[in-house]
Amino acid sequence: MSGQSLQSKLPGVGTTIFTVMSQMAADEGALNLSQGFPDFDGPPELLERVQYYLTHGYNQYPPMMGVAALREAISHKVSDLYGLVADPDREITVTSGATEALFCAIAAVVHPGDEVIVFDPAYDSYEPAVTLQGGVTRHIPMRAPAFDIDWDLVADTVTEHTRLIITNTPHNPSGSIWSLADVDALRRIVSGHSVFVLADEVYEHIVFDGLQHESLCRYPDLMERSFVVSSFGKTYHTTGWKVGYCVAPPDLTAEFRRVHQFVTFTTNTPVQYGLADFLEHHPEHHLELGAFYQRKRDLFCQLLEGSRFSLTPSSGTYFQLLGYENYSDEGDVILAERLTREAKVASIPVSVFYEDPAAHEHRVLRLCFCKDDATLRAGAEILCHL
Repeated sequence: MSGQSLQSKLPGVGTTIFTVMSQMAADEGALNLSQGFPDFDGPPELLERVQYYLTHGYNQYPPMMGVAALREAISHKVSDLYGLVADPDREITVTSGATEALFCAIAAVVHPGDEVIVFDPAYDSYEPAVTLQGGVTRHIPMRAPAFDIDWDLVADTVTEHTRLIITNTPHNPSGSIWSLADVDALRRIVSGHSVFVLADEVYEHIVFDGLQHESLCRYPDLMERSFVVSSFGKTYHTTGWKVGYCVAPPDLTAEFRRVHQFVTFTTNTPVQYGLADFLEHHPEHHLELGAFYQRKRDLFCQLLEGSRFSLTPSSGTYFQLLGYENYSDEGDVILAERLTREAKVASIPVSVFYEDPAAHEHRVLRLCFCKDDATLRAGAEILCHL
């Protein structure tokens, strides 16, 4: 291609930290407590239903918006949990993972020059999708160590150019969750503005200590301007299936699907049918998921007592932050890499989720506890001996 040159649309984007740390863990033979995937399988009944459809002729294209049975099951779920009556034909779309849903929602509403507010530490797929639409990302740092939101700063950041606010609760990577006061603050800020909301709720069922997940599906005035995204992979321990969904009002769903049909068009057929069956017949799984992971959180935190790391038990997700101020003064990226090589345990440095990593002074690493108990014991033993 003599004379040709490629100008990247994402010149500052490299390989994600999740891929980097998982590959380093594999190369070094380290326990992978970095990337958030379980080391145990999904429910046997779910695997059986997918296997059934795989071997009984359900292997051709499903409808672009997702198979009807799964969209109906999702509709029943959001009604049961949040009181939202969502039309499965006009307001629910099945996607190839939550990341695809996030991308499609951003692409549906963000135009060149539009501003999008995210809260740092922010999941790393948000800003690249905004950039690809010609939008501008405005980063608002959450307040460590509680990782709550300064809503006065949000109000000051919203302008006539603000097109979208991206929320994330339960929050990855911090494990914090929203309260009703957060919902009310968001409501006050967007009232009177032409601002959409993208709610990343992929850990909706993983909330601890009797707290409630404040889904935007609960609040009609916010829902009318919102895309709410969730993930079956997180809920059913099947992250590799890459199946998620988006709930949005009809006008937003119509635009969302205009993008979706040209990104993946549709999603794995037998998996969709299997999920529909399991969701209909086994709602106890998602209802009990918080207790399931709370036991793992409590075990992991208990095992780390007496270590040189500080922690406040996470309120949601399957991630736990460990403060290392009493262990090292290294930057978190350097420390995460060193611990992977030398101690053989991999984690995620939190600073990479900030617009300006150098401005992030709270010294923490993110570890995941969506692991077999034996894995958690092995990881904690390593950390306690540092």
